[in-house]
Amino acid sequence: MKNNQKVYIIGAGVSGLIAAINLEKEGLSPTIIEADNAVGGRVQNDIVNDYILDRGFQVLLTSYPAAQKYLDYKKLDLSYFLPGAVIFKNKTQKVIGDPTRSLQLLIPTLFSGIGTIKDKFKILQLNRLLKKKSIDDIFKTKEQTTLSYLEDFGFSENIIHDFFQPFFSGIFLETKLNTSSRMFEFVYKMFGEGLAAIPKKGIGEITKQLHQQLKNTTILFNTKVKEVSHQKITLENGDVLSGDYIIVTANHSDLIPNLKSQKTAWKSCYNLYFELNHKNINKPLIGLVPDKNSIINNIVFSSSLQTNPNNNHIISVTVVDNQNLSEEELIIKVSTELDLFCNIKISKFLKMYFIPKSLPDINHLQYESNPSETQLTQSIFLAGDLQLNGSLNAAMLSGEKAALGVLEAAEKTIIN
Repeated sequence: MKNNQKVYIIGAGVSGLIAAINLEKEGLSPTIIEADNAVGGRVQNDIVNDYILDRGFQVLLTSYPAAQKYLDYKKLDLSYFLPGAVIFKNKTQKVIGDPTRSLQLLIPTLFSGIGTIKDKFKILQLNRLLKKKSIDDIFKTKEQTTLSYLEDFGFSENIIHDFFQPFFSGIFLETKLNTSSRMFEFVYKMFGEGLAAIPKKGIGEITKQLHQQLKNTTILFNTKVKEVSHQKITLENGDVLSGDYIIVTANHSDLIPNLKSQKTAWKSCYNLYFELNHKNINKPLIGLVPDKNSIINNIVFSSSLQTNPNNNHIISVTVVDNQNLSEEELIIKVSTELDLFCNIKISKFLKMYFIPKSLPDINHLQYESNPSETQLTQSIFLAGDLQLNGSLNAAMLSGEKAALGVLEAAEKTIIN
């Protein structure tokens, strides 16, 4: 009887695909409704001039527990970053990293001039602390801002300004480090226990791999949902679909009437791609610009990661605060800053992405929830990283828990 339950999933992003995988394991054949023409949601890439361009700079942290459960890293053919960063100051490159995990970073880090000797010991102290601290304990710790956390830990203003602020601004997509200290500890721990990686064929390979795991799921592409109510989905074209259970993974407050007053705030960013004649970063490291006047948050050379092999080189630049510039003005300003701060001269502009919903801006972060907590009404369940915290890991866990919530509800219905 449970296998005859009709389940709809709205959104073919990470959460929706994970939900479908878990429902299939229990014999169900769900239907995913997707507004786009492909799976992936925010985790996609495009081919532009034969180059692979991710829609926004994203990395897979290999230590994510949910990613380890659902992804085959070997088949993803990953390129790995070194555990560190290149900091551009006065057109010079200064490397800082974790020499305990990559010995080649020892000498550059010691003589980088980034932070004090005390800061370097503090980093080792933070590494040891978070290695011992469980994820559950991290998300039970009282929250404060990441900036106050770093200050309370004893880090100097120098290393906060030159490393932590530009590095984590690019991750949290906000420049003041107001993000919860829970998220900082979690992300820092994940960086410390694994590596940051990108599939050589683009970040979209992650969602393609999840999609390939589905055998009995129907996906309705180019299908937009207008409203979701009890066991009923109204499409924008006027069609109405009926199902026993509905999992909503995106635009909850826009689609569900009783959530209209609970709008989710989102963090946005711009991602610009340029072609260069030569690369300035020869190692797989993220580039940072700590100058207070710069709008650049991070820089990545695709060729340093063995992606986009070509005679020319591709650079990805992330901008969190566009300072109300027009797209044309933003391209010019980023190009100027690359030359001014990094001595990087572009040869051609390729593409710019504006991602208005890059990360949910939420408080009281959680690591995971019980399946029953995903249930909004008798038939509607919620998923998506905005239910927990802004990460790929959270997106996966929320999809999993929503599917388990549906299965529990279906089991209760059968018993009754």
